[in-house]
Amino acid sequence: MLRSFHMNGKRSFRKDPRRAGPKTSWEGVARWYGKHVDKEDTVQDAVVLPGAERLLSPASGKRYLDIACGEGAFTRLIARKPGVKVAGFDASPSLIERAKRRAPQGAEYAVADARKFAAKYPAASFDGASCLLAIQNIDEIGPVFADTAKVLKPGSRFVIVMNHPSFRQLRQSGWGWDENRKLQYRRVDKYLGTYDVPVQAHPGAAPDIVTHSFHRPLQAYVKALAKHGFSVVDLEEWTSHKTSDSGPKAKAENASRMEIPMFLALAAKKS
Repeated sequence: MLRSFHMNGKRSFRKDPRRAGPKTSWEGVARWYGKHVDKEDTVQDAVVLPGAERLLSPASGKRYLDIACGEGAFTRLIARKPGVKVAGFDASPSLIERAKRRAPQGAEYAVADARKFAAKYPAASFDGASCLLAIQNIDEIGPVFADTAKVLKPGSRFVIVMNHPSFRQLRQSGWGWDENRKLQYRRVDKYLGTYDVPVQAHPGAAPDIVTHSFHRPLQAYVKALAKHGFSVVDLEEWTSHKTSDSGPKAKAENASRMEIPMFLALAAKKS
């Protein structure tokens, strides 16, 4: 869905009368998310979208599916290539309505749960699929991969981008400063365990709108992909495009930013 760069992924809600769809729907913050992705110079536009397009390599005459597509940013990007057809779905009706209003030629959108969507599409009907910045906010990844395998043609690519699970765990990692070495470092408190982190989407303004991020180690994703007939054929780690240009720690901040990746991208192939 291309969301949650600070929380990154697909969030869930409780105590929100506007909520619709499954637990992990972003319906409750659809308006906020739409405004966020419209901003210029986002990490989504500078890093995630072009990287995912390169890994997916959409080709003319082919059809691609974006899982948890949000307001359709990635589908619009790859639909620019002549002859490429795209489909996207998301659990949030409001985000899908936004995607439809901006839909390019050859694009189609639907409301669906990422854990149960294969029945909406013919079997083996897509030449590639993507799930961008959403997988770590979906509580069950097995059903997502199972249904993706059903709708992909053999040999097709499935590109997944997530917050890097080794370095960017909510409440279990963060930046630190070593005064003696004048060095900024990344602290990681937990990694191999799996856990659910509740996050207030609007602290202060709406404290009872709560989203969730689900941490899993990298091996959990690779094993789940293999179980459902995928083999990982490429792995990339992407850093932020931002830079610090002032302050006594700017040099150290830039150095650490270039060494500690923000995102993990996996390209898997259906057997």
